[in-house]
Amino acid sequence: MTFDKRKIVLIAAVSLATLASVVAIVPPRPDGAGASRGLFAARSPETPKPAPASLASSNANDVRSAEAADTVATAGTKAVEAVETNAVAPAVAESAAQQNRALKDGLSWTFGGKPQRGWAIYVPLVQRLVGTEDDAASAGFAASIARWQKRVGLTASGVLDEATLMRMISTWQARRRKGSTYPRPDELLTVPATEFWDSSRADDLRQVERQTYAAYKRMLAAAVADSSVQLASRNGELAASEKYLKIISAFRSREYQDRLRKLEPNAGRGALAVNSPHFTGRALDLYVGGEPTITKDSNRALQTQTRAYRWLVRKAERFGFCPYFYEPWHWEYCAQ
Repeated sequence: MTFDKRKIVLIAAVSLATLASVVAIVPPRPDGAGASRGLFAARSPETPKPAPASLASSNANDVRSAEAADTVATAGTKAVEAVETNAVAPAVAESAAQQNRALKDGLSWTFGGKPQRGWAIYVPLVQRLVGTEDDAASAGFAASIARWQKRVGLTASGVLDEATLMRMISTWQARRRKGSTYPRPDELLTVPATEFWDSSRADDLRQVERQTYAAYKRMLAAAVADSSVQLASRNGELAASEKYLKIISAFRSREYQDRLRKLEPNAGRGALAVNSPHFTGRALDLYVGGEPTITKDSNRALQTQTRAYRWLVRKAERFGFCPYFYEPWHWEYCAQ
C-alpha cells in the first residue's frame, strides 16, 4: 500500500482546523476548566447587566483560550496552504513583492469620489483577510495574496494591484450592516459620560443600541484583560484616564447628521453618509489614536499602527463587530 504525502498533510490540516472549531465552541465545565465559550460568547443579552466581580478573570481566560484556538487554526491553515496546487514559485513571489513595494505607497485609485494613493493604510486588514502576518514588502505576503486571488477567481499574480484592492474592498464592504433603520426608543440606552472619549458629550449623543452596547462591553473587557494592548485599567474596567477604545460617537439622528454634513461640505461620499449606519445605533466610532475622526492619510496611517487598532482587527469579529475599512475608528455591530 502506498500513501500520498500531500494527502496526509492535508488530512492533518483539516484535523487541526476541526480541533480549533471545537475549542472555540465547547462551553466551560462548571468548575471553570475547559475551553472558553468562543463564538457563543459573542451573543448579546436583551439588556446589559452589571458585570460580576469575576469579570476580569473570566475575560482573561476567554482571551487565553481564544488565542490557543487561533494558534491551532493558524497551524491548520498553513498546512493546507503547503499542499495547495499551483503554489507560487519563489521567483514569481519575489517579483510580485518588488511590485508590491512600489504599489504600497504608489497605487492610484479612487474611493468616495476622491483620489487615493497606495494601500499602506490598509495593510492590517489585508493581512487579516489573506491570513498572513508577513510584511507587506515580503515574498511571503505576495504568496498569500496569490492564494487569496486564486480563491476569489482572480489571476494569482501575488501583486496587490487595483483590481485586487477593489475586490478586497468589496469583500469588506459586503460584511457591513445593511440598511439604516432607526431603532425604537426602548432599544436605545444612554451610556455614562465616563465611557465616552469626550465626557462632555450631550445625553442625546451618548445613546447606543442595547445589544451593541453589551457586545462592546464584552469586547472592551477582553481588550483590558489582554496585556498586549497595554490599556490602563482599574478593577477589570477601562481606567477613567484611558482614552483608547472609548466611544467617540454612536447613535446619530438624521437631523444631526445633516448638520454635520453642512459643516463639512467637502467630506465626499466616503464620509458622513446620507444613510449612515449610525442611524441604527449599532455603529460605534472608537478612539484608536491620533485625531479621533480625521480622514487625512497621515492621521489614518498613524491610527492603523496603534496596538488598539491592530487588536480590533484581530479580535473584534469575535464579538460581532466588523470594520469600515476607510475609517479605522468606525466599527459596526453585525451579529444577527
